[in-house]
Amino acid sequence: MRANFIFSEVWIGLRRNLTMTIAVIITVAVGMAMLGVGLLINAQVSAMKGYWYDKIEVSVFLCGRASNQPNCKGKPVSDAQTQALQTKLKALPGVEQVYYEDQATAFKNFQDAFSNNKTLLNATRVQDLPTSFRVKLKDPNNYQVVVQAVSGEAGVASVVNQKDLVGKFFGMLDKLRVFAIAVAIILVLAAALLIGNTVRLSAFNRRRETGIMRLVGASNLYIQLPFVMEGMIAGLIGGVFAAVILIVTKVMLFEELSAYLTATPLGWNEVAQVITITMVIGVLMCVLASFVTLRRYLRV
Repeated sequence: MRANFIFSEVWIGLRRNLTMTIAVIITVAVGMAMLGVGLLINAQVSAMKGYWYDKIEVSVFLCGRASNQPNCKGKPVSDAQTQALQTKLKALPGVEQVYYEDQATAFKNFQDAFSNNKTLLNATRVQDLPTSFRVKLKDPNNYQVVVQAVSGEAGVASVVNQKDLVGKFFGMLDKLRVFAIAVAIILVLAAALLIGNTVRLSAFNRRRETGIMRLVGASNLYIQLPFVMEGMIAGLIGGVFAAVILIVTKVMLFEELSAYLTATPLGWNEVAQVITITMVIGVLMCVLASFVTLRRYLRV
């Protein structure tokens, strides 16, 4: 009997404050979706770092006939210099493996990388590309050992650390993640205020019924429960909409991003975890906002 009464009170409250309830649902959905996107970005960045940092190499470009680097002095690297550099690189601490890339291999890799740019491919010849050493490190963060060892050596045109190149991109993604989470927090706070206002209006509109309940001996929890359940239902529905948004975002954005960057795609397990977290946060936020608001505004 009590359960039927509580559910009828919840239904009455939802109908009386339909506009505000819809506003709560939309705000919770957007806030939780933004929070979820921030968490997904965090998971994707972590996966991409693990994928790319394992493949990061230090490239030691050697002098060629077309090299204009000051250290080359217009002379291509000799076979003796190439052999000496390879021996020195292999002997360095922290070096896992050293690959030699000749001009033919470099040209093939160049063609694969710029297959869509026909103009650039037609303008580039095999002899235009330098030979190089690809140095794979046990720890990509210890690249300075290689840079200091071969920079300025005879036959070395330049040394490029690939970590510096991808580091800028990951820095941009980190900023995007922080921005998304910051916006999500603002929207969550807005949703909490909106939920509190909705509960306050609902309690005010039903002050006569709640007053009668107090006179017949109903407990505070029994009086508050219908209002809390209204907020819980709104939070749950908003969480469902947020889950749909996150699933669409995973398919339309993160899978395309992974394919473009040839990185590890974000798995559905991670998406399910994020959806669970956002739905729990959304429901708890609505429940807490309802309790706090009722303690202040429910006077019967």
